[in-house]
Amino acid sequence: MVLGPTASGKTDYSVSLAERLGSPVISCDSRQIFRELKIGTAPPSPEQLQRVKHYFIFSNSIHEHYTAGQYETDALNLLDELFKTHDTLVVTGGSGLYADALSKGLDDFPPSDMELRGHLMSRLANEGIETLREELRVLDAESYNQLDTANTQRVIRALEVTLQTGKKFSSYKNNTAKQRPFQIERRLMVKPREELYRRIDLRVDMMMEAGLLKEAESLFDFRHLTSLKTVGYRELFDYMEGKSTLPEAVELIKRNTRRYAKRQITWWRRYDDMIII
Repeated sequence: MVLGPTASGKTDYSVSLAERLGSPVISCDSRQIFRELKIGTAPPSPEQLQRVKHYFIFSNSIHEHYTAGQYETDALNLLDELFKTHDTLVVTGGSGLYADALSKGLDDFPPSDMELRGHLMSRLANEGIETLREELRVLDAESYNQLDTANTQRVIRALEVTLQTGKKFSSYKNNTAKQRPFQIERRLMVKPREELYRRIDLRVDMMMEAGLLKEAESLFDFRHLTSLKTVGYRELFDYMEGKSTLPEAVELIKRNTRRYAKRQITWWRRYDDMIII
């Protein structure tokens, strides 16, 4: 399992490793799964997709509701089939929740309380996300530090579970891992911070040159979807709504991507069996 923050070089490394091992690449990225997001999620290039068979890349539409729980089931079924003809398989991605779903299973979160969810959504509309973020920080600092707090759905879900059960949302991540019928070797891509940030800035510039703005424009009418509350798209949606200039939006994409990378690194550092590469 090749893991690491965005722009760390996971895709190049994974494709080369898969070629050496004669393995396909199984993605555990929660955004590259969507076929409409061809640029902003930095998916493998057409050339890389030709070199090695990939799974869970462009396999679903943003208009389909898809969860980490569904990914756990789908990915395990796929591995059962692939292990019939392969001794070793390469899994790669930067989505901690999807990687955890595959490797150790998801925790048994309670079902949504729709009345409480409605109350939190009303508060979001009236008070703004910052108030809810602060409440989460006070009630569950661990979740606050690990979650993408720019993702309103993640903040609301964490608050909902905490208020509903009286237990911290983060406490559900401490359950015993489910047993898997295969061994997992985790490799973590690490770059010096300055180099990683330089790579992030360069990638954003390349995405803009490749047509990210046009892609975002084509998705503007669907900006309410959870799959589009993603760095790179939400900043451009704000630009289209007149909330910023285009240069400001691009700088915000870079800044928010750097922040996301820091959260990814924090997530992976929880594991004591990581092989640093």
